[in-house]
Amino acid sequence: MTDLDFRQDACSPVPGPRNTDLADILERVLDKGIVIAGDIKIDLLDIELLTIRLRLFVASVDTAKKAGIDWWETDPALSSRAARSALQAENRELRARLEALESTSASASSSRGETEE
Repeated sequence: MTDLDFRQDACSPVPGPRNTDLADILERVLDKGIVIAGDIKIDLLDIELLTIRLRLFVASVDTAKKAGIDWWETDPALSSRAARSALQAENRELRARLEALESTSASASSSRGETEE
């Protein structure tokens, strides 16, 4: 190898890490998802006072659905469709209870009427 070969190598750009911006990183995180897990434990004189277990999954909605996570669709506080179905279920339950109470009251009043006569 001659001196000229060394000079040419010194002038060539050194490959470094690919230049990525925040949007690329965010897109990759949302596409692939990221899990952050940790425990916070507070002890006093070897007595466990508090343990908090944290599990955080950051992903796009589509990625979360692929992972089988869709709790926001069934939570009435977050989904209007879930809130409507929860209200409909509550209405059905209340109507059933009202019918049961009315039938019990009707049978009680008819039996009282039969005994009073």
